[in-house]
Amino acid sequence: MTQWIDACGTDDIDEEDLIRFDHAGASYAIYHAPGGGFYATDGRCTHEDVHLCDGLVIGHLIECPKHNGQFDYRTGEAKRTPACVALRTYPVRVEGGRVLLGLG
Repeated sequence: MTQWIDACGTDDIDEEDLIRFDHAGASYAIYHAPGGGFYATDGRCTHEDVHLCDGLVIGHLIECPKHNGQFDYRTGEAKRTPACVALRTYPVRVEGGRVLLGLG
């Protein structure tokens, strides 16, 4: 069963940016896509375990701040080496100006 966790407000993330969200010992990245959609992935790069919150968002890509690997945050797919293992993605919904992260 999916548990919906209040991660942040929709106004907390600028469009084409992300924030870090930590919950129950895990780190997540919450993204505000161009055009207004919201997405969530694991918060650490699969290549070197670096926090993605310091990375650069370009369109629908997140670029890792350490070695410039890229992922499509909508699907988690690794798009540029050295990243080759996909990020795990999570369902997101928006209710009353809040971004909810679906876990479990």
